[in-house]
This record gives sequence, structure tokens and C-alpha cells, in this order.
Amino acid sequence: MVCVTIVQQALDNSSTCRHCGAHVTDRFCRVFGDDQNRAHRCGECDTYARLSRGSAAGIDVQIPDPETSLGRHGGEVDA
Repeated sequence: MVCVTIVQQALDNSSTCRHCGAHVTDRFCRVFGDDQNRAHRCGECDTYARLSRGSAAGIDVQIPDPETSLGRHGGEVDA
């Protein structure tokens, strides 16, 4: 008789950006993320200037958000 045990693991969301869902590396989360190594923003949805000041850790920063301040810091302007 063969006994098979199935273990259901909780989904690990540490490899995705909590804002846009893009893949982020473990290293990105350790360097830029919060104290639980989770990324709240990433390079797909935010700028390096904001990420390096704490936006990836969920901290509000003074630099305008590219999603709400179009034309600034990498945001696109519709013609």
C-alpha cells in the first residue's frame, strides 16, 4: 500500500508587486521592500527615484507618482 500526503502551501505573494502584480525578484524585495520583504511598488509601476526613497516599502514619498502625475518622471503624456 502506498500512502501519499498532499500538503497545501499558502500562496507566496513575495514574488509579485502588491501594486501592479508584476514579478519582482527576492533580491528586489530584500533591498527595496518592507520589513517582511514585500514589494508595494516595483520598476514596472514606479520610478527608481521613488523606489530608492521607500515607495517599494509602502512609504509615501515626496516625488510625484508617475501614475497620477502624467508627464513627470517617466509618465506618458497623451497627445
